[in-house]
Amino acid sequence: MAEHTYRFNVTMTCDGCSGAVERVLKKLEGIESFDVSLNIQTTNVVTEANVDYATVLEKIKKTDKKVNSGGVDGVAQAA
Repeated sequence: MAEHTYRFNVTMTCDGCSGAVERVLKKLEGIESFDVSLNIQTTNVVTEANVDYATVLEKIKKTDKKVNSGGVDGVAQAA
């Protein structure tokens, strides 16, 4: 099955912020891997093909962290 790579620029100010993003991604089915970087304010997510961008974006936004920008497989998307 094909994969998608999603990249988000997320405002995170502490380990608690990045931890919140990690927790919601761990619970989302279809996530192959993810990397949350507090230092460079990014979240990279590799998913199975059936997990769409909007679903991952919604989960990250539920943490009350601001998503500044996003992309799918290298193509910019609305945040």
